[in-house]
Amino acid sequence: MRWVDFKDSVKRFWSEYKHQKSGMAGLAMLIILILLAFSAPLLTSPNIPKEWQTGQAWITNPKNAPPSWENYFTKVTKAPQKVFTIKDIQVKSEKNGTYNVYILTFTYDMKYNIPPKDIVLTGLQSNASRPQDTPSVSIMVQRPPEKGVNEKILLLNNAQLPSSGALQLAYTPQVKSLLFYWLYENGVYKLPMQIPKDLPIDMKLMYLNQQLQMNNTLYSYYQSADPMRILFGQITDKNGNLLPLETIIYDAKGLEGPYKFTVVIKAPSYVKVNFDKFKVAMVGRTYGLLGTDQYGRPIAVGLLWGIRVAIAIGLSVAISTVLIGILIGVTSAYLGGWADEFIQRVIEFMMTLPLLPMLILLSLYFGGRISLTQLVGILVLFGWMGTAKVARSMALQIKEQTYIEAARAMGANTGRIVFKHIVPQLLPYAFANIALSVPGAILSEAGLSFLGLTNPNIISWGQMLNAAQQNGATINGYWWQVIPPGLAIAVVGLIFVLIGVSLDTVLNPRLKRA
Repeated sequence: MRWVDFKDSVKRFWSEYKHQKSGMAGLAMLIILILLAFSAPLLTSPNIPKEWQTGQAWITNPKNAPPSWENYFTKVTKAPQKVFTIKDIQVKSEKNGTYNVYILTFTYDMKYNIPPKDIVLTGLQSNASRPQDTPSVSIMVQRPPEKGVNEKILLLNNAQLPSSGALQLAYTPQVKSLLFYWLYENGVYKLPMQIPKDLPIDMKLMYLNQQLQMNNTLYSYYQSADPMRILFGQITDKNGNLLPLETIIYDAKGLEGPYKFTVVIKAPSYVKVNFDKFKVAMVGRTYGLLGTDQYGRPIAVGLLWGIRVAIAIGLSVAISTVLIGILIGVTSAYLGGWADEFIQRVIEFMMTLPLLPMLILLSLYFGGRISLTQLVGILVLFGWMGTAKVARSMALQIKEQTYIEAARAMGANTGRIVFKHIVPQLLPYAFANIALSVPGAILSEAGLSFLGLTNPNIISWGQMLNAAQQNGATINGYWWQVIPPGLAIAVVGLIFVLIGVSLDTVLNPRLKRA
């Protein structure tokens, strides 16, 4: 075909295709998907595929948190995720003998009924080579005013960062002890023996823990208390009277207003401290556009990166199966005789094999964790037979045409007749069939991933559904872990069906409407 003829064919095709409203809608959505797939590293982070299975990468995110927009539909508002980077924090440094002291201050505006789930400090880097040289961290908080209540709380006292590099205050025993001591100082509860005020804070906490363990009721409150609800909660009623300890622990409302945090970091003068990556995360009870899973991974990020896998597997499997099916079908029809019979018996045998059990068995043969390349190969191996059957029936009609007989008479060999005269006649069917085959390939990958038979390092929608199933998402009501990936699979399938039906209508003369 000459270039001029090819251009004319494309123009005629486009002039007819653009009148297919469903096809244009599918094409527009496919372009959006492709743009999102290519922009995933820019919209999130290029390291997401490596970090997806690393729990440390998501330590600042809440686990099983619903989307932030859920607050608009509920009377009780939950604190969303809030992260303070070094740009949001005021830093001062001063010399104290042989130590360098860094004072970091920032203000958190708490305006929610349910406070953050945790406070996490990460990214503090130093060149300390010995454990005793590791910088120590102290935190003071000034709460909004409450009648008759000491607004200032010592939240952490000279604590060293753990080896993980992240300090989770809600899971730090000293934080809970200091908060309970603050409640004791404000008269919320009484101890059998008073704690002397002139003792160092470490000694006070030791006395406090000893006396709490001697009182079963107080110790049960201590064990079950959420430190963040105490820190950000009301401890007095409307009249300024102290609430009972049980109410503060289980039913206290959030105390709205500004909370001024002062983080004091102390390090030996010969130790250099780097704050470039330092951040403080107010771990929310809600998160982002689509919430998080049980590992703190954002569902929206998984959906975005899953587009790449869905389109890659769908197109590669569809194109491969259609091309192989057409070539085998045309060859079978043209050769005829015993070769045609043999090929047809092989196709019929392959079609009798149950697809899902065979996929599971082959997945187990590859170690139960098949890669993308292996998955594509398996799906192609069991996906070309239907196309071959249809291509054979079409080729049987084409090979009886006069121009095929003329080509034989002129001495054209089999390859030239098949590829020059028969296969081009099947291209309209091939294009439509490729688009219509993509949803099946995506569903097959999602099914295997849901069963846990694909590589867990692959970010796919099937893997997200598998994680949701392991987490008991449907039982626990974590709808945001199930509906978005399932809906994404359905939407992508719909896109290719719209395109495929429109292509079939345009390219198949029998389907064209007057």
